[in-house]
Amino acid sequence: LHSLQLSIEGTALLDSPDLILADLRDEDRILRVFKDVRPQVVFHAAALKHLTLLEANPGEAVKSNVWGTQTVLDAAMAVGVERFVNISTDKAAHPCSALGYSKRIAERLTAHAALTAVSGTYVSVRFGNVLGSRGSVLTTFRQQVTDGVPVTVTHPDVTRYFMLITEAVQLVIQAGAIGNPGEVLVLDMGSPVRIGDVARALIGRSGKDLPLMYTGMRPGEKLHEDLLGEGELDVRPVHPLVTHAQVPPLDPAAIRDLNADDRREQLIDVLAALCGEPAPAPVP
Repeated sequence: LHSLQLSIEGTALLDSPDLILADLRDEDRILRVFKDVRPQVVFHAAALKHLTLLEANPGEAVKSNVWGTQTVLDAAMAVGVERFVNISTDKAAHPCSALGYSKRIAERLTAHAALTAVSGTYVSVRFGNVLGSRGSVLTTFRQQVTDGVPVTVTHPDVTRYFMLITEAVQLVIQAGAIGNPGEVLVLDMGSPVRIGDVARALIGRSGKDLPLMYTGMRPGEKLHEDLLGEGELDVRPVHPLVTHAQVPPLDPAAIRDLNADDRREQLIDVLAALCGEPAPAPVP
């Protein structure tokens, strides 16, 4: 909130009524905020997004990314918002991690809200890594180069999709305007980039003689991300950079009995099943 106010107003005293501190895990608080503010448009970007942390703690993915999303959806439907845009990730296409499963479920919950809401349009937007965002690999590389330590990459062949913050914001807003109820809109990010090439470029620009260190793939990681899941077609009826795909809705009743305190392996299997995906193979 401090950074947000500073970027918009040039000061950050945190004393503006436009800034509201709330936790999406607190259903009563979120509902009160929505009833007080009566928003017309909601961009739901609140989530836990760090893959490795959630792979070790999938219950936290359930609490924030699954239950938290439903809390915001319920509040939005209660006050009749006009547009609801759920911010998703390419990890929700063919998910194989706690993060991917939780975000795929969030897409499906949003699609269900699109069917049941009395009014308003509910859509999801899916894209990859945003350069400069918190936890971005580019930020990590820059810090390692500055510190003069080896730059760490998981695998020589790993690739990811990237976009700039400005590109992500512009396309999210456009997607919110053109999306049809229940769709997931997949943003075109060009060709995937080899992570090792990004690291080498930063090392080269620094003028330092630093090695690349390959750390190995972590549980839940893919070598290459997908933008579209099984059965999702690349159809672009409105904007040349935005694919409109259909998402099967998921009744919120299916998530109410989730036990966030279940054993890690058991909970991940349940999340995979809610996505319609096979259970992940055990990590050797």
